[in-house]
Amino acid sequence: MTTVAGGATFVNISDRLMRCFFHLVNGAETILDDTGVDVPNLDGAKASALRAISELLRESDDVLQDWAGWQLHIVCSRGNILASIPLCASLH
Repeated sequence: MTTVAGGATFVNISDRLMRCFFHLVNGAETILDDTGVDVPNLDGAKASALRAISELLRESDDVLQDWAGWQLHIVCSRGNILASIPLCASLH
């Protein structure tokens, strides 16, 4: 939030966004997302995660079974896991 001369208050859109990171994990390996994405809420993060999973699998030369056991963790900037989406299950 920004306050300017005269006491007017404007809400900066970036004040309402949260940064989420999408880490791929399978129990033995972790592929960290060090960039993240700004989203308005957890629902927005889940929608972005599903798009990312779809793109990842579409661009991958691997068959779907190669992703069995992998999950995408949605992690906040504090490092807390907000949600976990199994890669294979997200496509059914």
